[in-house]
Amino acid sequence: MADQLAVETQLDAQALAGLVEMLRGPVLTAEDPGYDDARSIWNALIDRRPALIVQCSGAADVVDAVNFAREQGLTLSIKAGGHNVAGNAVNDGGIVLDLSQMRGVTVDPAARTVRVQGGATWGDCDRETQLFGLAVPGGVVSTTGVAGLTLHGGLGHLRRKHGLSIDSLLSVDIVTADGRFQRASATENEDLFWAVRGAGSNFGVVTSFEFRAHEVGPTVFVGATFYPQEDAPTILPAWRDFMAEAPEELSSLAICWSIPPHEPFPPELHGTPIVAVAAAYCGSVEEGERVVQPLRELAEPVVDASGPWPWLGLQSGFDAIFAKGELRYWKSRALGELSGEAIGDIIDFAGRRPSPLTDIVIWHHGGAMTRVGETDTAYAGRDAQFLVTAEANWTDPAQNEEAISWARAVWDAMERHSTGGVYLNFPGLGEEEEALARAGYGVNFERLAALKAKYDPDNLFRMNINIPPAR
Repeated sequence: MADQLAVETQLDAQALAGLVEMLRGPVLTAEDPGYDDARSIWNALIDRRPALIVQCSGAADVVDAVNFAREQGLTLSIKAGGHNVAGNAVNDGGIVLDLSQMRGVTVDPAARTVRVQGGATWGDCDRETQLFGLAVPGGVVSTTGVAGLTLHGGLGHLRRKHGLSIDSLLSVDIVTADGRFQRASATENEDLFWAVRGAGSNFGVVTSFEFRAHEVGPTVFVGATFYPQEDAPTILPAWRDFMAEAPEELSSLAICWSIPPHEPFPPELHGTPIVAVAAAYCGSVEEGERVVQPLRELAEPVVDASGPWPWLGLQSGFDAIFAKGELRYWKSRALGELSGEAIGDIIDFAGRRPSPLTDIVIWHHGGAMTRVGETDTAYAGRDAQFLVTAEANWTDPAQNEEAISWARAVWDAMERHSTGGVYLNFPGLGEEEEALARAGYGVNFERLAALKAKYDPDNLFRMNINIPPAR
């Protein structure tokens, strides 16, 4: 095994043999069964071939792999859920730390806290917390990794009542570039804890997260109303105005899309262009039905799938629609307001989507996520009331250029309506590099660059929306 690794990576055979001997988890190369599966990620646009994939069994494996990557000068990627759009979880010719074997979730129902390992998905977390009627603010697709989503903020169905994922984060265990295993919290390594709440993987490999959990479920009321696309000019302003006065228990999205080819939608409606109003109420089901009702009456629906849903069903409701193996390119812009001009641009581009799978999503913000100070965490732009995301999804590689060009055109058009902020979990391929990082971190960028120089002066953790160390 070590001789094979030495040939593939052109590294010192003795060092490689030592790494393999130390690790509890397997080390994969291109010749090993499971290599192709381990290097594949959710976004099929990304096709990279690392020299080594270390499938870590625990924090000790992470420490050894980080030290090996640093000492051997290897490009290092961190793969947790493998769900990131930009594809930074894998690289060409370097080493990937694959945390997919580290998926444990432990709930303390009395303290209402949850310890989640670095390779867990939100589905893993939700399944365990719901045993006790609890939930952590997470994403909207259950196959998303807890780590990737959280470290860049974490938008989900609880954002207005309980904030972002990072707003419920109590501590992390993290392996930094020097190979040290450290805990960061409000009382330990406070500067590092500040940084990881928004700065992605720039500061190390998070091996576990400790969250505060909240009473949610097991059933919530969900609004899921699909209107004809031609009604968008009246629906979108009405939705915007309704949400301006909505209680914080209600979080909502408006989606310019096509009815997906999945149950429970009738086959004759598959592919029909629509504008969907999705809403989740995290209080009582009865009150939620009353609050959501006006969103079900904005026009004559094509389909109305609203009703009481299991929290687990809501959290996994988009899984089949956003399945692994499709090609994706997603960009985002933060908006201070959803003006008539912005709505007009959104409707125009929605009418020119390159595929039925492609959508434009408008996230309404506010509530708890905006009450955290702009410099209290590394995540910036909390005062933005909306986020517009251009989500190009397609299956035919011949459409690559068309789909990417469409998403970038939406992103360019939204710039004039934007606060200048972006959501770094939807970064396209990160082509703008430091300019994108500055847009995402805003006033926090310079402090992050200084901390990067402290914790990772040689920029070992650079396969991300990178923050160059201050010089």
